Amino acid sequence: MSKLPVISGMKAVKAFQKAGWMVKRQTGSHIIMEKIGYIATLSVPNHKEIKRGTLRNLIKDAELTIDEFLEFL
Repeated sequence: MSKLPVISGMKAVKAFQKAGWMVKRQTGSHIIMEKIGYIATLSVPNHKEIKRGTLRNLIKDAELTIDEFLEFL
């Protein structure tokens, strides 16, 4: 398993878009993403740096592995 890099919110959004997630709306500094067929939504903070734990939870909620997510980066 690879170590997660510290990335920006926009970079994470672009990676999730490559994985099939779509930007639905933005509420404050958080970008809400949805994917057809999934009940869960992703709330990606639009910050310069996302903490590794937050990013790990987003990847888990998106039902991706860390290695799959790194390929989308």
